Amino acid sequence: MPGTILVTGGAGYIGSHVCKALARAGYLPVVYDDLSNGHREAVRWGPLEVGGLEDESRLAACIAKHDPEGVIHLAGFIAAGESVVAPAKFYRNNLCGFLTLLDGMRRHGIERIVFSSTAAVYGAPQSVPIKETAPVRPVNPYGHSKAMCEQILQDYAVAYGIRSISLRYFNAAGADPDGELGECHEPETHLIPLVLEAAAGLRNGIDVYGDGYPTRDGTCVRDYIHVADLATAHVLALRKMEAAAVVAAYNLGNGQGFTVLEVIGAAEHATGCPIPTRRHPPRAGDPPVLLADATLAKAELGWTPTFGALETQLEHAWKWLCRRHPVAAPSRSPSPIAGVTTD
Repeated sequence: MPGTILVTGGAGYIGSHVCKALARAGYLPVVYDDLSNGHREAVRWGPLEVGGLEDESRLAACIAKHDPEGVIHLAGFIAAGESVVAPAKFYRNNLCGFLTLLDGMRRHGIERIVFSSTAAVYGAPQSVPIKETAPVRPVNPYGHSKAMCEQILQDYAVAYGIRSISLRYFNAAGADPDGELGECHEPETHLIPLVLEAAAGLRNGIDVYGDGYPTRDGTCVRDYIHVADLATAHVLALRKMEAAAVVAAYNLGNGQGFTVLEVIGAAEHATGCPIPTRRHPPRAGDPPVLLADATLAKAELGWTPTFGALETQLEHAWKWLCRRHPVAAPSRSPSPIAGVTTD
């Protein structure tokens, strides 16, 4: 029978959705989170232990208390742009904290970990859609830190027998289809919630970085994957490691790309609200196109995205935002989304 799973960063956006998926699958998710970016109210499906990865004794006490059979690690810092100007912060958390976690696992005999990785490990890919066999060439400290963690997992498998699956997310989007969870970062850095906040009148507009990329309209292309589909993949990864010793990495994306301006246009159509934009020079470390080939995850994990359409992702995120901020734009209720192709 499924047992207890330690979820680091489980109070965050993706982490809380993962915990809900774990509970539905019969697992007990134990959240370990310092609440610097997560939210106490998002922990609903198991106990919360407040602590940071740098606190070795606190982490060890949590592991000893709950005796998890596996770990899902989502406590890394994720803002690629910030990593360029604050690399020390990212390496300290994403690498040093990760090593502390792995050593805690070793001491307590935990041999399975699902690692939250990223498409940023590929850097500026030579061809798209990107396969897992593509060269790992990150272009920012965030991507470097994740690539280093993947290498560490390969080395720990050889030396210590730790099984691992690294899930290389493309752009997480949307909100819980049941309306229980959604995206709430402070500050917010993800495009879709920023765009919808502008539509709701919560911000004055959207900053668009760069207009000279070799894409359809000169802005970056990204592959958006619904957060609930990401959560499902974590459960499937755990189950795969229950059945076999494995060290693997899988892309998680829809294989469909949208430019920044296309997302803004789709959000305007979805909400019926104009979204002003402000143009800025390109940001360091932003690849022009990131588009996933998720064939391997579908074949080996049995993973099939349920909410692949951009329309659906925007609709779920808009409903979540309007529930959180009903006074911000009372006349701007969610409307059916149409007219955006995802082929």
